[in-house]
Amino acid sequence: MKIMVTGSEGFIGKNLVANLYNIKTGKNKTRPDIQIDEIYEVNRNINSGELNRYCADVDFIFHLAGVNRVNYESEYSEGNIGPLKNLLDCLERQGNQCKIMFSSSIQAILLAKHAKSAYGLSKRECERLLIEYHKRTGEEIFIYRFPNVFGKWCRPNYNSAVATFCDAVANDRDYVVNDPETKMELLYIDDLLEEMYDCLEGRPHYCNYMGMDLIPDTHSEFCFVPKTYHIKLGSIIDLLSAFKRQPRTLVIPNIPEDSFAKKMYSTYLSYLPPQDFKYALKMNENEAGSFTELLRSVGDGQFSVNVSHPGVVKGQHWHNSKWEIFVVVSGKAKIQLRKYGDDKIYEFKVSGKKLEALFMVPGYVHSLINISEDEDLVTIIWANEHFNQEKPDTFREYI
Repeated sequence: MKIMVTGSEGFIGKNLVANLYNIKTGKNKTRPDIQIDEIYEVNRNINSGELNRYCADVDFIFHLAGVNRVNYESEYSEGNIGPLKNLLDCLERQGNQCKIMFSSSIQAILLAKHAKSAYGLSKRECERLLIEYHKRTGEEIFIYRFPNVFGKWCRPNYNSAVATFCDAVANDRDYVVNDPETKMELLYIDDLLEEMYDCLEGRPHYCNYMGMDLIPDTHSEFCFVPKTYHIKLGSIIDLLSAFKRQPRTLVIPNIPEDSFAKKMYSTYLSYLPPQDFKYALKMNENEAGSFTELLRSVGDGQFSVNVSHPGVVKGQHWHNSKWEIFVVVSGKAKIQLRKYGDDKIYEFKVSGKKLEALFMVPGYVHSLINISEDEDLVTIIWANEHFNQEKPDTFREYI
């Protein structure tokens, strides 16, 4: 299959092209039915000769090119309608009836006179041109009316509120939230890409847009991405503020699998300035070694790293409810556990040469001993709860 991506240097186009190459080269093995021979990247600087050559043998076109922010309203027609007309004319001259996916916008849905915009009208006209092309040629078209798309590589201070706020929070820039109650429909870039792959495989998600005053009886040409999020602007700002605090508080907000929060965190991190990729941790050091908290997660405990010098014994305490998992990643250790009130000692020898995990069980006194003569012992520790200085649930007792 030969694929053309117009607007290949834009936000969606850049993400799509990069991941089509992953499929083409076998780095992404999740879509074995998509066999890609060529990827034609088209931007505004393409010459007519190249466009004619691509249009002669392309099998599928993702038409993402267009403008959504201009100085004069007439530029919407020049930037959106003009390139599409040129593309369709080129395809017809070459006699190529390839499939076309078109990125329209929810602004093309004209529900009331006051909702009309020059941008939305230009997208609506593009939809009309494509539907006429479909009726004339019989070839398949897939029109997607995207809501606000967010994710890595989206340009801030342009047409994405999410990109603008992510960039502002990550880089300590000033920003204004006019109405925190404003609700937005948001589409994550990777969810969009999955729908694009579905479309390539002939499995797009179709929908009906009712009340279409300008293009009646054309519902079957319209498609949608089934996974979007309706989020208040204030909730987005709250999340971004929590992400910003994480290097200081060490607390990772709750980010369940496939959640909006998880996708927003990935997006936020992509706007961090490189100097903020690294942040300091507080090492609690003494003659025995050090203990450093790494991360705290909401409801899922905390991670720490413990360094013990040769011969040092740490632990020598027990917990009522707190429990931990120890993993020695460097050095050699002897870990001892004894049930409170009993004399029997359970002993485990572990080292960084063979990673093993040990439970520190509630009600058991435990100790961690570096048995190396010349090497520090490094242990990663996960605890099921955050350390609370006011209620540590840690009681001194010797093995």
